[in-house]
Amino acid sequence: MAQVVVKQLFKKYGELQVVHGIDFEINDGEFVVLVGPSGCGKSTILRMIAGLETVTGGDIVINDRVVNDDAPRDRDIAMVFQDYALYPHMSVRQNLGFGLKMRDTPRDQIAEAVRRTAEILQIEELLERKPKQLSGGQRQRVAIGRAIAREPELFLFDEPLSNLDAKLRVEMRTQIKRLHMTFRATSVYVTHDQTEAMTLADRIVALRDGRIEQVGTPDDLYATPANRFVAGFIGSPTMNFLDARLETDGNDIVVVPDGGPRLRVPPSRAERYGPHVGKPVVFGLRPEDLTNTWTDESREAEAAVPLDIGVDIAEPLGSDTLIFSRIGNTEIVCRVSAIAAPSVGSTMRLHAHLDHMHLFEPQTGNAL
Repeated sequence: MAQVVVKQLFKKYGELQVVHGIDFEINDGEFVVLVGPSGCGKSTILRMIAGLETVTGGDIVINDRVVNDDAPRDRDIAMVFQDYALYPHMSVRQNLGFGLKMRDTPRDQIAEAVRRTAEILQIEELLERKPKQLSGGQRQRVAIGRAIAREPELFLFDEPLSNLDAKLRVEMRTQIKRLHMTFRATSVYVTHDQTEAMTLADRIVALRDGRIEQVGTPDDLYATPANRFVAGFIGSPTMNFLDARLETDGNDIVVVPDGGPRLRVPPSRAERYGPHVGKPVVFGLRPEDLTNTWTDESREAEAAVPLDIGVDIAEPLGSDTLIFSRIGNTEIVCRVSAIAAPSVGSTMRLHAHLDHMHLFEPQTGNAL
């Protein structure tokens, strides 16, 4: 297993700087996901950890050893790529054992490692096939198996599921999660898919424009986002954002979206938001907190503020339905029970669960 420390890491291509002095640590046995939109620098960071890109500034430390100048083969890593990177002329058996063969591992040990890996991944019947005879999901299992067979200190995954269809992505995501729970190997996983990040990660590093926006557990980023970017990137459908003001109403604090109703801030949030009364804010609430269902009567009494909305579009999803509506000039999305899904053009009463509300500073986007 490995511990990884990234210290003030910079990367420049000529005059273009793509990574801006980032710092984070990966604990022994931890599964960390680097997530962010295209161009945020996540794959570049992974490739610097792997030794496939040079470091412009800062240090990459693996098990207390600075590896900036070490060749990839000297870092004891295994990498799984987006395009599988299997040798087309080799069988699955030969692909699985290739890394061990390059390290002059005895033949009997290679055979045992291949057998064990094939059994874990349930690909024993594929061992004599060539990559062109495999489906996309099977190829990705072989690529992962090749990494497992080597038993490296550190696993690196560069968007390994992006070439698979939706069903296979779910299956392989579960497979990767199961493998990590079995081996507890230190892993760094790059993706732009927030669902993969939320379901796989012990901790997430959220990136934008080569800078870290927030590091934390999936629950941290979902429930307490550091800023509007993280709040909007994590969660599907994305959080609703409305320009608003904080005002007082007697002894209460209310948030007033532009063109919308006055919504009473629950007492649990009043002290936190009190210093911002009279100021413009961005009001954020997730679709699942604009709903016709709840599970806690006390929550309903304190924080479930009634809200009547017009139904512009309804998208049935089976277990629930997404309702598209408007507050003022802003479109919002609500998640309601499929049983109570209304018809387009009708009005329905929902409850805004303001114990899960978020407020952001309009200029900086930072959470208040």
